[in-house]
Amino acid sequence: MRPNTYRTRRNLLPGLTCAFFFCAGLALAPNLGIEDDEALFASAIYRPRAELYQIHIGRSHIPLMLMSYLGALKSLIYKPIFLAFGTGVWALRVPMLLAGTFSVWLFFLLLRRIAGERAAWIGCALLAVDSSYLITVVFDWGPVALQHLFMIGGSLLLVRFYQQREDWALAAGFLLFGLVLWDKALAVWMLSGMGLAAILTLRRQIFDTLTLRRALIAVLAFSLGVLPLAIYNVQNQWGTFHGNLTRDTQGIAAKALFLLNTESKGMFGWLTSPNWQTPQPHLPQGLLQRASAGISALAGEPHNFILAWAFGLALLLAPFAGRNALRAITFSVIAMTVAWIQMAINASTGGSVHHTILLWPLPQIIIATSLAAASRRFGRAGMTAIAAVVALVVASGALVINQYYVETLRFGGAQSWSDGIFALSNYVKDLPAKNFVSLDWGIMEPLRLLHKGRLPLLNGSDPVARPEMTEEDRKGANWLLSEPGNVFITHTKPYEFFPGNSDRLVAFAAQSGLRQQPLATISDRHNRQVYEVFKFVK
Repeated sequence: MRPNTYRTRRNLLPGLTCAFFFCAGLALAPNLGIEDDEALFASAIYRPRAELYQIHIGRSHIPLMLMSYLGALKSLIYKPIFLAFGTGVWALRVPMLLAGTFSVWLFFLLLRRIAGERAAWIGCALLAVDSSYLITVVFDWGPVALQHLFMIGGSLLLVRFYQQREDWALAAGFLLFGLVLWDKALAVWMLSGMGLAAILTLRRQIFDTLTLRRALIAVLAFSLGVLPLAIYNVQNQWGTFHGNLTRDTQGIAAKALFLLNTESKGMFGWLTSPNWQTPQPHLPQGLLQRASAGISALAGEPHNFILAWAFGLALLLAPFAGRNALRAITFSVIAMTVAWIQMAINASTGGSVHHTILLWPLPQIIIATSLAAASRRFGRAGMTAIAAVVALVVASGALVINQYYVETLRFGGAQSWSDGIFALSNYVKDLPAKNFVSLDWGIMEPLRLLHKGRLPLLNGSDPVARPEMTEEDRKGANWLLSEPGNVFITHTKPYEFFPGNSDRLVAFAAQSGLRQQPLATISDRHNRQVYEVFKFVK
């Protein structure tokens, strides 16, 4: 067999899995509205928020940080994309889907280097059908897409450096690790976990390649990538650390249970609306939708990906793996454990899928490496059994992705993901107003993105956030009400994030002789009333 023919055939399966991942993401991308955190990065492009940290070079303003732990790297990447393609859902979601697809391919190359061809095929297939990995990448509210891309890419480059002694790969790998920390400082969980795992399992390999010159290359490359985060912290009293590290061990058991749900069912009912909240479910239209609905019904509307069962089987079979495979498994278990413990003992982290998904693709490394080693250890019978297990797990993952597709079409997005935001955007586009005042979370950032910062937006939720308004709150509310041209936007009662905000403002306005004048109630594509638009008049 010719080398080129062999190379083509051995890359065919991972190529098909990447194609499946990309096509599945394209199918899901237009079905949901834009969530507030998904659009947050656009605030560094259009009318930056007050808390945005930026540096000034001449007349140019270069954003560095969106928050104390969230960098502006994604904003810088998207600025030319939005300039070229606008700010619709395709321009918003396809770039991160491409990043996620590329990360799946890089994961195949990484596993092939550390565990062999068979493990790489298994791992690539498992990652490509992981609904949580796909959804968190496509909608990227975490954000996590660049985290995965840079973490996997950096790991691949360091493995290449060890195997081929190419110093450029060492520099590029540590540069990506620096960039991933700038992109989101929570990457310290994975970086520290991988660092400790390397010390415990790869000491000889590290010291065999370590020289003063290479240490300097690694430090300089990492420092270059993390430089924006370092500049911010030097000038802001190390705000990343002071503002985000708070120990809280109360909910560790609940966080451990949530970790088990990350691989599939954790987002049903949160990302998608449940059936009982959808008075007019959409019927499938067209060949693809009807086929998808038919597969869902035939499979019993599956909501559970059995990756956790495969993970447990992989741990049971790990002792039968060879020395190199066992080292890779041990490395991944240590890195995953150290990273999860850090998010679990920190307040407000570890209980959301956009945190736990940062552990991926370590579970896939463990499963793929262990099952591939077992298939070789136990001969033909073992190979057949492992192939059947992998096929079952892959089919399970693909069916859950299909179920998300069916439910996003039939029932639409849940509270954070309502596609009513598009109808709201169209309504306010031509509505005369001095300012559009948002009285609830989840409204400002999507509108800022969709209108490219041209819509005059004000955050009006703070003055009425407390039931007992302070004197400062009253001044803020009076200021909002003093401009008769202001138009107010909030969620309807079933969709409120902070209940009572608009009611308190209406009651306060009544004390000044103002009454609420409704302008419109905005519905989503399933005829659920989601937004209220009104103003105040004498």
